[in-house]
Amino acid sequence: MKTSDFFYDLPQELIAQTPLDRRDGSRLMTLDKATGAVGHAHFYDLPRYLRPGDCLVLNDSRVLPARLIGRREPGGGACEILLLTDRGDKTWECLVRPGRKLRQGATVVFGDGQLTAQIAQVLPDGNRLVKFDYDGIFLEVLERLGKMPLPPYIKTELQDRERYQTVYSREIGSAAAPTAGLHFTKDLLTQLQNMGVKLCYVTLHVGLGTFRPVGEEELEDHQMHQEFCTVPPETAAAVNAAKHSGNRVVCVGTTSCRTVESWAGEDGLLRAGSGWTGIYIYPGYRFKVLDALITNFHLPESTLIMLVSALAGRENVLAAYREAVRERYRFFSFGDAMLII
Repeated sequence: MKTSDFFYDLPQELIAQTPLDRRDGSRLMTLDKATGAVGHAHFYDLPRYLRPGDCLVLNDSRVLPARLIGRREPGGGACEILLLTDRGDKTWECLVRPGRKLRQGATVVFGDGQLTAQIAQVLPDGNRLVKFDYDGIFLEVLERLGKMPLPPYIKTELQDRERYQTVYSREIGSAAAPTAGLHFTKDLLTQLQNMGVKLCYVTLHVGLGTFRPVGEEELEDHQMHQEFCTVPPETAAAVNAAKHSGNRVVCVGTTSCRTVESWAGEDGLLRAGSGWTGIYIYPGYRFKVLDALITNFHLPESTLIMLVSALAGRENVLAAYREAVRERYRFFSFGDAMLII
């Protein structure tokens, strides 16, 4: 298949710039993966579509305030470092701007000198290995100096950084939010539990590769980015019990989907474990565990729209997206949601 097979026209004004006041007040499009039939609701209506015994899988990763604004030394020129992956020994793989000024050996100072960094190595893909120096605990320094790493299509400053975190986030390490989960409130989760839906958690630390369009003409030629994920034993047990009982596994977000599919065997059993995944899901993929998916509306020609097309069919998905544009749904990270079932 061609990457261009996953293009659709999206008016710029439909790209949501801010979250709604009410998390679960977003719209919810339902898509029947077998027939392509579309329905319209709100996210607080979700209990109407789930059943007792369903297993709801949520990604509990928490976003790092990973965007650091500093100045180069000597000279004082402004620069930006975005943390991607912890490589240990106070060293992170990062994106930097301006790249031409931040070559190996360059030094950057943040705040009043509470944090300094040196470019240790320029990697082949242009990323940098950056060695940091600070007193105390790095995460506490980041809480003081860092900003939320919002996607490049969001131009509005976020007033409350917790709105770019899910209400159940706990394992810090993502460079971007698992945005399908942003619609949930604690009350809604309690309501689902009380009706007999089993909540279970995985962790996948989201990388910025999530936002990169596929550059290759043939989608099979794309090299998927790697992300670290974990399936706890209690989640594997809950998912396997649901499958054994004939109940559905409903993943919240493509990150939860990629995690369970990475650790599922050909026999359909989910194994506990942790490690790096580069799983690439596009049409033709056979899902081993997932039955239904809660997700947002994704960028054209992205690996995420390819994943949902693998589940519901490319033509069904693109028809649903055209309907969403006609109905003025809000798109991307702070936008509305879709339930593929």
